[in-house]
Amino acid sequence: MFEEASEVFDNMFKSSFPLTFIVFIPAVLILVSPLPAEAAHEFTVYRMQQYDLQGQPYGTRNSILNTEARTMEADVLSRRCVLMRLADFSFDKYQKALRQSAGAVVIMLPKNMSAMPQDVLQQFMELEPDMLTTETIVPVYFAIEDDELLSIYTQTLTSSSSQGSLSAAEGMSVSAAQTEALGRLTGVGGEDLPTIVLVAHYDSFGVAPWLSYGADSNASGVSMLLELARLFSKLYTYKRTHAAYNLLFFVSGGGKFNYQGTKRWLEDNLDHTDASLLQDNVAFVMCLDTVGNGDSLHLHVSKPPKEGTPQSSLLKELEMVISSQYPEVKFSMVHKKINLADDMLAWEHERFGIRRLPAFTLSHLPSHRSVQRSSIMDVRPHVDVKRLGRNTKVVAEALARVIYNLTEKGAPGDLQIFTEQMQVQEEQLSAVVEWLTAQPRAAQLVDKDSSVVSTLEYHLGRHLKDVKRHYVKADKRDPEFVFYDQLKQTMNAYRVKPAIFDLLLAVCIATYLGLMYLAIQVSGCESVQHPRGGGGAFLPVCLLLPVLQFPQTLATHTLAQVRHEWRRYKHTEINSCTRSK
Repeated sequence: MFEEASEVFDNMFKSSFPLTFIVFIPAVLILVSPLPAEAAHEFTVYRMQQYDLQGQPYGTRNSILNTEARTMEADVLSRRCVLMRLADFSFDKYQKALRQSAGAVVIMLPKNMSAMPQDVLQQFMELEPDMLTTETIVPVYFAIEDDELLSIYTQTLTSSSSQGSLSAAEGMSVSAAQTEALGRLTGVGGEDLPTIVLVAHYDSFGVAPWLSYGADSNASGVSMLLELARLFSKLYTYKRTHAAYNLLFFVSGGGKFNYQGTKRWLEDNLDHTDASLLQDNVAFVMCLDTVGNGDSLHLHVSKPPKEGTPQSSLLKELEMVISSQYPEVKFSMVHKKINLADDMLAWEHERFGIRRLPAFTLSHLPSHRSVQRSSIMDVRPHVDVKRLGRNTKVVAEALARVIYNLTEKGAPGDLQIFTEQMQVQEEQLSAVVEWLTAQPRAAQLVDKDSSVVSTLEYHLGRHLKDVKRHYVKADKRDPEFVFYDQLKQTMNAYRVKPAIFDLLLAVCIATYLGLMYLAIQVSGCESVQHPRGGGGAFLPVCLLLPVLQFPQTLATHTLAQVRHEWRRYKHTEINSCTRSK
């Protein structure tokens, strides 16, 4: 290929140098002079959620894009990739892009979320549920800002042209599976002992799965559960402190998808087995959800506990511990009935309540509608380790007072059990939260081989007995939830000439060649031929002088002198050939 190209250039320069100079050089100058095309940046983007829950679609439905880039300041957004910065994002602008049939939307997020103003973060968290519930055909992506991406945004903002293309084909696959891990501490003193179940779901949720770190919801709940398992395992090690209660610790999956993991686990243990972990004698189920911040604690219940029941005892013990040891904490019970007509349950304890098990959820949030529970803005700084440690100690002290019946034995409210070697370790709590928030834990990304589940199983196994992992797979014929892939891709952005440039270039070349042809046909100038090349190109000599701008020694010649020099040169060639013969 290279040899053929070399021959072509040699023939062009040897046989018809003027023609090459006229046609080839100007074309090259036209191509390279106005806007040099150069690759700008390759960066990772994260697609918005796409899933089906009980037949209802959520999130964006497409993933392919190959369009020019624009910002919201552009008048026309149709078939354009709209770039938005988080600081400038609003639902009205987002809806405008969808109404104008934008080719795609890319929302740029800062590297450090905590550096953003709180009102901006709060506004975006409030908009995330609306973005997911709005039917979106347009591909929606999120990208983390860097210097090159900001440069692209600045150029696009000043009407420079960009083109983004996704380097992967559109596709989807079902990933409908959840995994749970659980372990227990067996009580002593009889066969049919009451069981206390402590539950926390480990998965996170947000508008983009790969950006969902779920720090407060619910890394804080999992961290508290593991610390409670460590504390009570020490108490259950010695006969003197071995209580007459079974403690069951359950880390569930699919919590953000209507608590599907808990639902299937309950079905397996209540409907399909005789040797169930959940017998009739369940004292209560305590779910831990969003407990890593705030100066308040709320016990969310579906039915107020009856006097004399274990759940009523726990409520009183929580009130006593908080009032006597942590008066700065505001404690209250929030009653909300289960609404089976809703597509989504409010709290995880409602899954147990539907099966007539006494259950409640402890959280520092006063309502299940808090946007903080399902946001990509729920990152590590949202967890205050000191408050998480304080809340862990409140729960531990209240549980200990229940299982050891300390109030009826006359123990004062300010009695602290977990002190010195038995105290809550804030370093341990912080380490677990750091580990969980170092990786996205959206349900689509966590399968049975995930390091999240295996590590949780390992930590539970250090302190508990009979630690098991349950793998739950959705029914293929009628799945309640379906996940789709293509959630993390690489996007290529290029700084290129406008699309109209190709058309303009073709018109310019056609016009140029047409003028050359007409000049040759119409002009009365004499044409000359290179004497050595058979079939060489004919050129009008009168066109060579102004177009090619020959050196001064040639430019000063008149047309007659050029003709004279040509004849003389041709005669010299003929004589040279005669002598050689």
